[in-house]
Amino acid sequence: MASAVQAALRKLLPAQVPPSLSTLPGNLYEVLSRYPRDGVGQRVYQTRWGAKGIEGSYWEVTRTKLKCEGQHGKAWGVLVWKGKRVSERDEKIPGGLKYRWAVGESRIKPGFKPLPKPSS
Repeated sequence: MASAVQAALRKLLPAQVPPSLSTLPGNLYEVLSRYPRDGVGQRVYQTRWGAKGIEGSYWEVTRTKLKCEGQHGKAWGVLVWKGKRVSERDEKIPGGLKYRWAVGESRIKPGFKPLPKPSS
């Protein structure tokens, strides 16, 4: 049954799929609104981190306050940067509307080439 629903959704244009059913990256609050308890407990990352070669980084969401049907709001969490926990306690997650977000951990994009180190 679930696969039939997913197949029907794939046939729709991305603009026709309700935001709560979309699997595409979006602003932080759109992504969190797709999950139970408004995404508390989810790991989220900025999609641009992979393009910059940042791997294994994410925010673990501890609480949220969403409004406007999940288009805006506030979210707090604990930052894990390159596999190491940075935050001692939860803090407000910055850039919720400014960047594109996805669920999971950041990973390096295929074809990523680091910049050469400057010679002194």
